[in-house]
Amino acid sequence: MPDAPNKTLAPAEAKQFTGYQKVVAGLLAFLQFAVILDFMIMAPLGALIIPALEITPARFGMIVSAYAFSAGLSGLLAAGFADRFDRKKLLLFFYVGFLASTLWCGLAQSFPALLCARIATGLFGGVIGSVVLAIATDIYAPGLRGRVMGIIQTAFSASQVLGLPLALYASNRWDWHAPFFLMVALGGVGGLLVAWRLKPVTAHLEHARDVHPVRHLIATVTARRHLPAFATTILLTTGGFMIMPFSSVFVVNNLGLSNADLPTIYLLTGMCTIVAGPLIGKMVDAFGRMKVFLIGSAVTSVMVVVYTNLGPVPLPVLVVVNVVMFVGIFSRMIPYQAMSASVPEPQMRGSFNAISASIQQLSGGVAAIVAGHLVHIGPGGKLEGFNRVGWVLVATTVAGAFLVRQVDKEIRQRAAAQAPAGGV
Repeated sequence: MPDAPNKTLAPAEAKQFTGYQKVVAGLLAFLQFAVILDFMIMAPLGALIIPALEITPARFGMIVSAYAFSAGLSGLLAAGFADRFDRKKLLLFFYVGFLASTLWCGLAQSFPALLCARIATGLFGGVIGSVVLAIATDIYAPGLRGRVMGIIQTAFSASQVLGLPLALYASNRWDWHAPFFLMVALGGVGGLLVAWRLKPVTAHLEHARDVHPVRHLIATVTARRHLPAFATTILLTTGGFMIMPFSSVFVVNNLGLSNADLPTIYLLTGMCTIVAGPLIGKMVDAFGRMKVFLIGSAVTSVMVVVYTNLGPVPLPVLVVVNVVMFVGIFSRMIPYQAMSASVPEPQMRGSFNAISASIQQLSGGVAAIVAGHLVHIGPGGKLEGFNRVGWVLVATTVAGAFLVRQVDKEIRQRAAAQAPAGGV
């Protein structure tokens, strides 16, 4: 396959995926899968790592949060350089570093070693997601972005359906190091496929100017059109990161289910959202980003209130509630990702996405800390105050909807002004 640089398709050509675009969408989804699984796997491994390394839960919390904060820092550091290189080369550089750091996690035999390994993994892994989104925006025209974001978003579901059960099986079969070795092996195969099949992504360099990285970073952060999008990212991330860390504790301690039921919940929820993600993406392209986002926000708000106020329920009831809630969450995130892809100019897409990824990680880390102060373990071991976390998520969802309207309005106004030149 010739290494011809990618160009964004004109709107007239954007009615369906080409064969190459289908392959790229699958590769990008796999990379997201690898990064998300690496982040998510730490929580269920805690029960093995804490006694194996003879550390306290507080120290394990440091290991988990170290990834988020280092990933946030790396996004800021990379933003100034993100639009100065072929995106394929940038992606492979950080992905190789990510795999090497994951291998280090598998080799770690002490708390300091694992902590340093997680910091390194965050530094490399924190940039990959932003480069993936920049490549998706460069390769796919606006009329296809809902579908491709839906495909990429299924990486989260796939990590639940395929990744977590496989990683947990490996850890039970051998020890807690095994999942990291498994991720390196599978991730290495994916990296080779990306190096082989992905063409250079250099169209953005045609618009590039020789700007100092610090000035490029400052220009991206302070651009008026970017600020509502950054604020929306904070709001949408905050609620989710407040709910997720305590969900397993809530399910076991409050709803009367067992640890053995957790894989079933992950599996069934993930299977349903794998199907739902691409369908939501098609709905975004067919009915509009704003309509789908608002419907998703409404469903999310209702189901979060239901979920965080549940009492003891049978497993099938919880699965239904969980599935509908996650479909609502996906129906917010997929249209917003498609929308935010049109916010920056081509020469700022890499830095914009890097800063957005940084904001997600940092706000997620802060949200987890705040949530820790809103909940506590009460008499009898039940998690108390979890419903307060749910109401915070509803508040951030409503506020986010108002900001998303502003983002969508600005995009439409700019698209109308640029209509003779071919759209956003």
